[in-house]
Amino acid sequence: MSILLVDTDVVSFLFKQDSRASIYAPLLQGNQLALSFMTVAELFQWTAVRNWGTSRIERLEKTLTNYLIIPVDIELCRRWGNLRAQLQSVGKPISAQDAWIAATALRHNLPLVTHNARDFAEIPGLDLLTRSE
Repeated sequence: MSILLVDTDVVSFLFKQDSRASIYAPLLQGNQLALSFMTVAELFQWTAVRNWGTSRIERLEKTLTNYLIIPVDIELCRRWGNLRAQLQSVGKPISAQDAWIAATALRHNLPLVTHNARDFAEIPGLDLLTRSE
């Protein structure tokens, strides 16, 4: 069993039972699934922006207990800062959110399962697992 870091988009597919979740199920099955603290923050931002009701938020919170949540630490902050600076210096800026997720994967040497491979394609050393075209 491996630990896989799951990007926000794939977690969203799973939570919403989106049809795209089924293409990731074989990849995820039998592995320990982890989330960056940033993915959890993004999910809760969605609950606020979309005015989710209490029961749906509680369902999300219950779902999150199935994942290993990786917190921020000083080394992760250092990697995040270096990653953003490195990509910006070569004219390939990355969003703060995607940089946190990528830095989490790099910090813990985890493959990142994402449907948005293009967002992460320029990051050296990042192991991407995707089913997107």
